[in-house]
Amino acid sequence: MTRDDEALTAKIPADIEQPDKIMYGLTARQVAILSATGLLASWGYMAMADRLPFTVIAAVLLPVIGGGAVLALARHDGMGLDRFALAALVHLHSSKARVEAPEGVHAPPAWCRVRGRLPAPLRLPVRAVREDGIMELADGGTAAVVRAGTVAFGLRTADEQAALVAAFGRWLNSLETPVQILVRARPVDLSAMVAQLIDTAPRLPHPALEQAARDHAAYLADLEASRELLTREVLIVLRDTAREQQSAAAFPWTKGKARRVLRDAGAVVVARRAEEAVRSLAVLGVTAEVLDTTACTAVLAESLSPADARLPEVAGPGELISAQEGPR
Repeated sequence: MTRDDEALTAKIPADIEQPDKIMYGLTARQVAILSATGLLASWGYMAMADRLPFTVIAAVLLPVIGGGAVLALARHDGMGLDRFALAALVHLHSSKARVEAPEGVHAPPAWCRVRGRLPAPLRLPVRAVREDGIMELADGGTAAVVRAGTVAFGLRTADEQAALVAAFGRWLNSLETPVQILVRARPVDLSAMVAQLIDTAPRLPHPALEQAARDHAAYLADLEASRELLTREVLIVLRDTAREQQSAAAFPWTKGKARRVLRDAGAVVVARRAEEAVRSLAVLGVTAEVLDTTACTAVLAESLSPADARLPEVAGPGELISAQEGPR
């Protein structure tokens, strides 16, 4: 191992949420599934041993044993196959159409014969966005969103990469509550920008500028047709969960007031943690900002309609792009 390889070595803490292994490297859930499969196979063999030949019994029981083993040991996208199958079953039996109905979806009148399933009420986890950009969650907690940039990690030297990993690890170890880091990529549609360039080009003050605008529009159109363009965004969601248990312990006659007070206190705490995250990421050379009310609302709206990706704001025809002062 060279010195450069040693510099890139980083310790990764154990996953505290990983289930405990109780027998032969298996969790309690896996042992229960395998035990139930073994009992079912044993019962089937004893029930059919005196009536069917062994080859027929094996043909019947081997798929059962194999299915139980796969259900207990296989994983799909980091999730146990049994939990994945249960989630798929719940999804198949849940309503696919959801509407905004805080009071609930009313049943149709008796004379109306509705075919299919009624839409279910849409339960959003965010109840409101405060004026300071802090989100009030439906379960009583608060959360803040930080938009972060990226760093060119592959272009750094080995020592710089090791320093970045160490600094990022120190920030992760300093977290007191769960933090979600969301990296989302969405397709980009350049047709609106191309149409704007073509429409604006004839109104430019010089023919050279008009030709440059048309060339740029042609370049963007060819770029969109030749490859799949993606826009990436890194969001860090910091949540205050310590206040939820405290609000549940309030007296019934002061429960509403206590929740408001605890929610306001939680908003102050989560705002401070968001500012600390911005300062910690600045050490890594990552530009970050805490989203205000307008930006936070836009992020929530885009999450409900991910296909409608919006491009960054561009300067209009009459807006100043840059200014240069002459010699004094």
